[in-house]
Amino acid sequence: MRTAWVGFLSALILTTGCDRPPEPASAQAPAFTPDSVRRAQLDSFLVGTPAMTDLEGGAASREALVRDFVTALEARDTTTLLSLLITRAEFGRLYYPTNPQAHPPYDLAPGLYWFMVSQHSAKGLGRALELLGGTALRYAGHSCDSTVSHEGENTVYGPCTVRLVQAAGDTSEGRLFSLLLERHGRWKFVSYANKLD
Repeated sequence: MRTAWVGFLSALILTTGCDRPPEPASAQAPAFTPDSVRRAQLDSFLVGTPAMTDLEGGAASREALVRDFVTALEARDTTTLLSLLITRAEFGRLYYPTNPQAHPPYDLAPGLYWFMVSQHSAKGLGRALELLGGTALRYAGHSCDSTVSHEGENTVYGPCTVRLVQAAGDTSEGRLFSLLLERHGRWKFVSYANKLD
């Protein structure tokens, strides 16, 4: 008799469980949206990076930034050259969130975008050091495209060219770096990708 009751109760539990109404939408797993996926990717990318709201180091003006770059290139001072470039934390916390590449139609994940930027930058810096490092470059000024990109609290400039004096009365122009970033009066390079190849 006890066995029959156990069987009856088991059957009752199974059938009543099937008849239960579905859980309300609020209790179900949250739907994934492009914004939530991007936020999760960015949170993962930023693990271990310091919190910040402004660029650290760099220069107080565009002219000072480019001069510091040329001076460091002349001296093959890689420590200074790297200090003028945005860091992984600055990229993820300050540059990426408002950059068009992070949003439709591009939707580049932060890790992939950072990989692309840093790889091109490293290649450009290596080429610049190989061709120009350790020589007197005689900086004569620079100019950037008149069109700038306003991205949240960031202003992005470029492409830019640098003028160098090669001989008396003779100057040359070239792309020695990629984009420049200004945020709240501080300036840094986004990338050292260049046209020296």
